[in-house]
Amino acid sequence: MASRAGPRAEGTDGSDYQHRERVASHYQMSVALKSEIKKLIYVQVAIWLLLLAQMCVGHLKLLPHDQVAMPYQWEYPYLLSIIPSLFGLMSFPRNNISYLVLSMISTGLFSVAPLIYGSMEMFPMAQQLYRHGKAYRFIFGVSAVSAMYLLLLVAAQVHGWQLYYSKKLLDSWFASTQEKKRK
Repeated sequence: MASRAGPRAEGTDGSDYQHRERVASHYQMSVALKSEIKKLIYVQVAIWLLLLAQMCVGHLKLLPHDQVAMPYQWEYPYLLSIIPSLFGLMSFPRNNISYLVLSMISTGLFSVAPLIYGSMEMFPMAQQLYRHGKAYRFIFGVSAVSAMYLLLLVAAQVHGWQLYYSKKLLDSWFASTQEKKRK
């Protein structure tokens, strides 16, 4: 290993210090998982903005009723799904385990629970659409049930992956915390 003052120490070519040049695996994993969770949060915010826009247009009657249907009941509590995203983003700068745990719990409460309720709320209308071909609500000419089930499917995947990556990140942070305590 070279020193600033001159040549390498005698008897070494510098390769025996290679292990000191690598970043610990849990730090690498933390950076990668934070990046993935941020991407998922951005997708979740896009879904949230779509629902917010639909609600505003529906309630303020900016477009005719046959263009944009009134929101379903599950969409109102789903608007609270922005809270877990904020907790998640707040946990990243200092690897705050408490905020990450709050994000995971509130994702279940404010994101996943409204999605489950939404799938149950819209099921009879979806059944009627596919059995009889009758749809009564539309979003730009597309059956509102079909459009909202598609949105619901994407949101469920986003939140599922968000929970999965958050759990892995929590394990990574917890492992590094335990290593610090041992030293």
